[in-house]
Amino acid sequence: MTAKQNHHVPHEYRVTGRNLGLDLARVTEAAAIASARWTGRGDKNAADGAAVEAMRKAFDTVAINGTVTIGEGEMDEAPMLYIGEKVGCGGPDMDIAVDPLEGTNLCARSLPNAITVVALAQKGCFLHAPDIYMQKIAVGPGLPEGVVNIDDSIGQNLASLARAKKCDISDLVLCALERKRHEELVAKAREAGARVRLLSDGDVAAVIATCLPGSGVDIYAGSGGAPEGVLAAAAIRCMNGQMQGRLLFEDEAQITRTRGMIRPDLDPTQALSLTDMAAGPVFFCATGVTAGDLLRGIEYPSDSYIRTHSVMMRSESGTIRYMETYHHFDPHTA
Repeated sequence: MTAKQNHHVPHEYRVTGRNLGLDLARVTEAAAIASARWTGRGDKNAADGAAVEAMRKAFDTVAINGTVTIGEGEMDEAPMLYIGEKVGCGGPDMDIAVDPLEGTNLCARSLPNAITVVALAQKGCFLHAPDIYMQKIAVGPGLPEGVVNIDDSIGQNLASLARAKKCDISDLVLCALERKRHEELVAKAREAGARVRLLSDGDVAAVIATCLPGSGVDIYAGSGGAPEGVLAAAAIRCMNGQMQGRLLFEDEAQITRTRGMIRPDLDPTQALSLTDMAAGPVFFCATGVTAGDLLRGIEYPSDSYIRTHSVMMRSESGTIRYMETYHHFDPHTA
């Protein structure tokens, strides 16, 4: 190829380091298959427990020296995948963020958007926050930097987003969890002219939806779990969206405890940027349990196969891979 010809190649494909996406997909697939047995049975704890156990076993095959920084809870609160637990069979030091079953109620009630989620980063790159609430705001890619601001009112953010998208506020859809604490947010968004989509659970998938063409979601806002916020931030990093967060505290004791967990350069009460929550090269992987905007759910195409649908993302290369996998099993021993 001549120099002139090479000039017309828009992008050069480059392999950048080892891709752990497939290893992580095996972890989320195992959790999804295990929890899917409980879909629609009304027992969210059993579904979550099955996902946790399967995910923990699957991590034994991943060649990392991982530490769970976002997990099921503290060591004395959760028997598996607790904050600080070591996972992997040896390798580079990595931070792990997990939600073995994001949307336990969704799985128990056979509603859309239950997923199993894992994110991975270099040691010290994930926000090490306790299991408290986080205020969040997120929009998709291709917008001016800082188009929304967590300190602005929802009306101001909707107006700014509409200008950036060259549309009316009435064309925008805001997504939020259906909670009493969001009643004012929803009222103000509708007063500004936006439409609102309310979800019962599953704000990781909802934040990601802002980056998905065809999802119908333009902006996510409201408060939810801080662990889910870090997981969503990892995905948004890979999808070139924008997100901000702020930890919400009930008392001074929580602030003091958080100050001892996070990086010393961060104020626990400050607005958090995307890289404050998930810095450096990041991997994100999720597998669908019930069908939703992001992924299809677990399917049983025959008596001896289970079909999974997963997404693997990598911030370093910007690659987003969707993977459909058929898992063979013996129905007589299942």
